[in-house]
Amino acid sequence: MARYGMAIDLHKCVGCSACSIACKSENNVDVGIFWSNYKHRTTGQFPNVKYEYIPMLCNHCENAACVRACPTGAMYKDENGLTLHDPDKCIGCKSCMQACPYGVISFNKDKPHRYWRDENEIITDGTASGKEIQEKLGVEIPYYNPDRAATYEGIRPKGIVEKCTFCDHRVNDGLNPWCVESCPADARTFGDLDDPNSEINKLLARYDNKTLLPHKGTKPKVFYLRGYNN
Repeated sequence: MARYGMAIDLHKCVGCSACSIACKSENNVDVGIFWSNYKHRTTGQFPNVKYEYIPMLCNHCENAACVRACPTGAMYKDENGLTLHDPDKCIGCKSCMQACPYGVISFNKDKPHRYWRDENEIITDGTASGKEIQEKLGVEIPYYNPDRAATYEGIRPKGIVEKCTFCDHRVNDGLNPWCVESCPADARTFGDLDDPNSEINKLLARYDNKTLLPHKGTKPKVFYLRGYNN
């Protein structure tokens, strides 16, 4: 089987957050929940200022701390090395969140997509309410992507965790994760780390690269190439 990973070229990344927006749409992710996020930092004093931008997502670690910590087996590794989540086994204990050193697992503390249940109009007699739009369209949320439900709950319920799956529903069909396809700068590359001829391995051989928090021993499979400022 494959051993999937992702390389993010920070030299190509423009910090537009298109990856985060695309992820929200593809995976029906609620407000306040982030499968794809970022960290940024500005250091120095003008004119010697440095800005850093690091896209963040589940690292699908080989030695995943969340899998080890989960008491029910809800977090698990599949045959392709992806770190996945079974909502039917999840009890919402947040052990995985506490164990993950990268902070990329979210908890659904409320019933998701509250806006589309709201009956209040933003402008009285001027705009429709979220609930009215939802009822007219006949779907739970107007931008619902039914493809997500092929391998995971289309919308995750209150009381459980959720996180990036590398778009396993797309990978199963031979497609790239949607954040990879949606990046306007082609900064992301997805592929099989066990295939010496894969594009991701060619990039890792060509450029200096790093993973986040390597001292944690989780062996992340998201690699960052070069730097955002050089």
